[in-house]
Amino acid sequence: MQVYQLGEGTPSVAVVGAIHGDEPCGPRGIDRLLADDPDVERPVKFVVANEEARAEDTRYLDEDLNRAYPGDPDADTHEGRLAAALRRELAGCTTLSLHSTQSYAEPFAITETVDEIAQAVVPRLPVDLLVESGPFSTGRFIEQPHTLEVECGLQKTEEAAENAYWLIRAFLAATNALPEPTTDDRIHSRGTDEVSVFRLVERIGKPPAESYEVLAHNFEHVGPGETFAVADGEEFTADEEFYPVLMSAYGYDDVFGYAAERLGSLS
Repeated sequence: MQVYQLGEGTPSVAVVGAIHGDEPCGPRGIDRLLADDPDVERPVKFVVANEEARAEDTRYLDEDLNRAYPGDPDADTHEGRLAAALRRELAGCTTLSLHSTQSYAEPFAITETVDEIAQAVVPRLPVDLLVESGPFSTGRFIEQPHTLEVECGLQKTEEAAENAYWLIRAFLAATNALPEPTTDDRIHSRGTDEVSVFRLVERIGKPPAESYEVLAHNFEHVGPGETFAVADGEEFTADEEFYPVLMSAYGYDDVFGYAAERLGSLS
């Protein structure tokens, strides 16, 4: 784990990348922001978490770090020990955790619940969507108080790295660590004046198969009886309406993704 700081004093704001070693957008966004060397108005901590997995360009070494929270200093796994160290490092901080996906090209935010931090910060980020993960937060760092995740875009793309940089700048402006940006700044770019909010309600299982196809589009309504995926020619249809989230053919081993309900919006 590498830790950097801008500003003097004890930080209460943090940015984290490389929770997963094969998601380079976070470290790249952090590196670019640090190269700017901006004058911060309050101290900020930057953490590149799983250096060892990053060096091997793999998601993790022993177990998924973003399923290992809160960790244990005496854990048998590298990620179990790292989770405990990272939890201590981020204690007392309002934190932005940077990720990327294999399922959706545009950035969106994830939080355990739509609390006061989410309500204050997310509408000031360049995102149109917020997902409340609720019971599916177990083992993830969004269980840490005052923590937001952002999916920056498609894994290992230039667009995700570019998005990560602007998401960091927007987050630091929203937490009063950087001055409020000008109106023509990329920070302000988003499709609407509102952020649509969704809540995960269930995992959508995926059977063993040779080939998969996802027909549904993430965050777009799927009606009852509508076919949303295919596995080796077997069609999967919706029993009830839902909104797909993080759905992809090969992103997860045993699930296509998640079914969500739409809650409303933040403005």
